[in-house]
Amino acid sequence: MDKWLLIHLLWVMSVSGAVNASPLMVDTAWLQGHLNDRDLVLVDMSTDETQYQRFHIPGAIYVSYGYLVKQRKKDKVSFRISDDQFFKLLGLLGISRESHIVIYDDMGGLNAGRFYWNLERIGHKKISVVDGGLVKWILEGRKVTNKPTERKQVAYIPGKGIYNNETGIATVKQDIKQDKVTFLDVRSREEYMGYPRYKRTGHIPGARLWPWDDSVDFDNGFTFRKKTELEESLARIGVKDKKAPLVLYCHSGHRAAQAYLALRYLGYQNVKVYDGSMAEYSRDMSAPIKQGAKP
Repeated sequence: MDKWLLIHLLWVMSVSGAVNASPLMVDTAWLQGHLNDRDLVLVDMSTDETQYQRFHIPGAIYVSYGYLVKQRKKDKVSFRISDDQFFKLLGLLGISRESHIVIYDDMGGLNAGRFYWNLERIGHKKISVVDGGLVKWILEGRKVTNKPTERKQVAYIPGKGIYNNETGIATVKQDIKQDKVTFLDVRSREEYMGYPRYKRTGHIPGARLWPWDDSVDFDNGFTFRKKTELEESLARIGVKDKKAPLVLYCHSGHRAAQAYLALRYLGYQNVKVYDGSMAEYSRDMSAPIKQGAKP
């Protein structure tokens, strides 16, 4: 192989979210055996801080979903915080570039997915999510505590590569015209179909419906459903090629990030989140919207 081609390939790999030095999804038994790892930073993203104060997995620090987003002043639409703000947050939490960040929540990855998406976007190499999170941990009778964890602040030094897993409204409108991207709407069927009384409701034309909560087995400790089940559900709506470009959206980017986690877990390589989602899209009168059950 030509040495310059090899160098180029290595560079591409260095900025790709597909290169993760740790397993993307871990189970509770794995976490139990690694709680004392020196480089592990356990992050609790339960629904609210009161839950963390009542009980959490030993050693976990609390990160609110609200830490990761901010509202745009002109229309109150939520977007991710800036890179500089995110780096500062990580440092305040005691997270360094070398940390193995292990995230859990109590909602089937709904909050953890957002943190995972942003960490992968900045090229952090060691990220894992606990399948089933706190719910599975409790159901198995594992130890919890109400003792808060404090970590020494550090300076988070970012790497050089940014993984392109985000898109914006201008690109979305262009993608609709070119018809080269598959859009996945991960909201409820009712939201997807729209409400006849309100014109700016419905879905992006051509988008397929894949509700985020269909990926979670709520009767089995809020774990993800089996990979074969998830892949079959995607195949039914024509999403089979794991290298083809996919764009995920919901109302605010919250549910879309959970679906991003699910698709990355399945091995999909070219997935992006439209962060502004329908909260932004529906406000743009030049953006086409379709109502009804058909894409």
